[in-house]
Formats: sequence, structure tokens, C-alpha cells
Amino acid sequence: MHVLWSGPMITIAVAMQKGGSGKTTSTVNLAAALAELGKRVLVVDSDSQGNASNWLAIKEPDHGLFGVLCEGSKASEAIRRSDAEGVAVDVIPASPWLVGAERALMAEVGAETILRRKLKEVAGQYDICIIDCPPTLGLLTVGALVASDYVLAPCAAHILSLEGLAQLTSTIETVTDRLNENLKLLGIVACRVDVRTRHGVEVTEELRRRFQSEVFNAVIRESVRLAECPSFGTSIFGYDPKGSGASDYRALANELLERLNA
Repeated sequence: MHVLWSGPMITIAVAMQKGGSGKTTSTVNLAAALAELGKRVLVVDSDSQGNASNWLAIKEPDHGLFGVLCEGSKASEAIRRSDAEGVAVDVIPASPWLVGAERALMAEVGAETILRRKLKEVAGQYDICIIDCPPTLGLLTVGALVASDYVLAPCAAHILSLEGLAQLTSTIETVTDRLNENLKLLGIVACRVDVRTRHGVEVTEELRRRFQSEVFNAVIRESVRLAECPSFGTSIFGYDPKGSGASDYRALANELLERLNA
């Protein structure tokens, strides 16, 4: 187990401006892996689809993140304990109300800073906060990036995903210049890598050629078990703890902690 760093809660936005990248899968299973390593983890679901919240078995989210962003609720009032088997994390869930958050926030001065201010209220309770971002660039995504110290970018091993990655790096540069000078790219993780096909291997190699050390050594291999475990209300560690998916996310969690401690 890694020695816990000294200092405040570290906030990581899991973001990719393209669907199907493995973003929510990485949010949930990375959070579970970090909790398994003894870290106190808070997951924030800022995607109105609420997939991370559903996966983490949050049955009654109330207004969830919408209440925090748009109704003046404290972050602590929205936090729920995950009911997913073997996932010892807390969650600020999404709810159906979150669909209207973008419109509600447009009239707010400094709307992009609300999440950052709210998360400071609970920073002393957690080691790591992981924010599952929407797949599109809007106020919810910008707010998550402003609230974060780092960005983790899951990239599916498909050539079209590289375009989404280019858009994300451009967005990070803009947010860094204008809203959060401390934001950094923690790393890119190749996801859904089918090691049996030439295409999957070649895209992963191209990712490493373009982005070099920014790409994690750990890769997330394509796995039927990873696709199945949300239906069973658990992380990959509760569903298939000895399989390739669990092994890959444990490797990613350890490498992530090494980068944070560097």
C-alpha cells in the first residue's frame, strides 16, 4: 500500500469528449481499486445520464448534484454511500434533475466555479475525489475541470477516439489559461484494448507515439466481464476479482498513485 500524501483532497476529472471511451467504467472501477488500497474516495457523477450513480447502486439520489450546483445545497447533504457490493466509496449522484442544470447555470455569475467551492466543504473527509464528466463540452464539464487538480483521459483503442483526445487536450489548455491555472493532465489510459486484433495494438502504439510519457503503462483490455458487472450492481472486483479487468484496474490505480506521489 502506498504512503498517503500529505495535503488536501486531490480531485481528478475523468473526461473524454467522445462517448464509448470507457469513462464511466474507469471512474467506477478506479474508485473501487483506490478504496481497496485504503484511500477515502468520493465519486461525483456530473453526467446527466447517471450511469455511474446507477452502477454504484444509488437508489434515492434526491436532487443530487443538481441541488449542489443549482439549489444551494451543501455537498455533504448530497453525499450517499454506495450500495454496490464491495465498493466502499461515497457518491454525489446525478439525478434526472441534472438534465436542466446547464440551462439553470447559464444565468449564474461564476457558475463554472460552484463545484470547486462546494467540494472544498468536504475536502477534509477524503483523499481522492473522482468526477465522471459528461461526454460533451458544456458548463458541467467546464465546472468539473475548474474543480479538479488533474484530468484522467480514458481513450478507447479506436482510431476515431484520437480525435476526441485532441479536442480534450485543447479544452484543458483553454481551461488552464482562463479558469484553473493549476489543472494538469495526469495521464491518458488506453481502454477497451482488444489485444487479439492488430488494430487495437496499433492504435495503442500510435497513442504512445503521439503522447509518450503521458500515456499510462497500464492498459484496460477489452473484457466481457467489465461490460457485465454493472448489471450485477458491483465493480469488477466484486464480480470477477481474479480476471483481467480487475488486474488492469489495480495496475492503473497503483500507477496513478505513483504519479501523484512523484
